[in-house]
Amino acid sequence: MLKKFKIYLVFSLLLISCNSKTVFSEYQSLPNNTWFLNHKIVFNVDNKDTIFNKNVFINIRNTTDYPFSSLFLIAKIETPSKKQIIDTLEYQMADNYGNWLGSGISNLKENKLIYKQNYLFLNKGNYKFTIQQATRGTNDVDGTMPLKGISDVGLSIEKIKE
Repeated sequence: MLKKFKIYLVFSLLLISCNSKTVFSEYQSLPNNTWFLNHKIVFNVDNKDTIFNKNVFINIRNTTDYPFSSLFLIAKIETPSKKQIIDTLEYQMADNYGNWLGSGISNLKENKLIYKQNYLFLNKGNYKFTIQQATRGTNDVDGTMPLKGISDVGLSIEKIKE
């Protein structure tokens, strides 16, 4: 009985993964849940599809030790033609009552944050995504203090339609 269950589980997971719209998904962990200002997170995406639009997400895993209700990021895309697109982003991490947004029932919350919606990769080749935190505390205008409570930073890309 247990063997049949395992086979069914593996088959189900394979079936689900084949139907996935996800074309890229990767995380990078931050040592000691600490993100320093000069620590740039880099993802290299080898794009082969210039036909279908995609949604690009920045995925953040934060602990309940994260001291702010929002997160400021600087995100950059460098295309294969060396064109650069730079955005300053603000994401809400908690609501007005201090309740954490995102999913998870423990002290770790996962947030899937939209970065580029309906984005068309115009060129085939390597796209370099760079993500850097830009969150400052009241007494840290220069950003000398590391950002605590961020455990992982990820990037995922999903097809909008087949």
